[in-house]
Amino acid sequence: MALNVTGVDRETRESIREFLYLESLALDERRFRDWLEAFADDAHYEIPVRVTREKLSEWELSPTSRIFDDTKETLDVRVKRLETDFAWSEQPPSRTRHFITNIIVQPTEKADEYLALSSCLVYRSRGEEITPSLFSAQRRDLLRRDGDSWLIVHRWAALDQAVVNAHNMSIFI
Repeated sequence: MALNVTGVDRETRESIREFLYLESLALDERRFRDWLEAFADDAHYEIPVRVTREKLSEWELSPTSRIFDDTKETLDVRVKRLETDFAWSEQPPSRTRHFITNIIVQPTEKADEYLALSSCLVYRSRGEEITPSLFSAQRRDLLRRDGDSWLIVHRWAALDQAVVNAHNMSIFI
């Protein structure tokens, strides 16, 4: 990627940045229904498995294995489960803080869709555990204009660690 400033106007960039901050706030406040509404009906949410390989390998992210590979429908199932007393991996519930930085907005071939590249750090603590979990990821969000707001059409997040340093991965990135 060349270091050229893209042709996205300031208003669009700021609107997308604000949207991503509000979407993260919904997750941190466990407003999962609000968060789910931020996804388009045809949305895809995926987190590939990182694989440690030899130098100069063609890929570090598995082309076929995923930690998450969801549609809006399967995300809805995950949210419904979190709303029950049977989401054991979230008892007690995680306290999360999403830090979204380095947001770069790029145009796509469709006039109403933009690609937002960002860095994401998620701090997670649970119960009285002393050691929090940290998840660092590169995110690529394809966003579609929806009136005065945006919808996530595709979230792709690549964790920086090959081994997840948590008991489970029951939170959203």
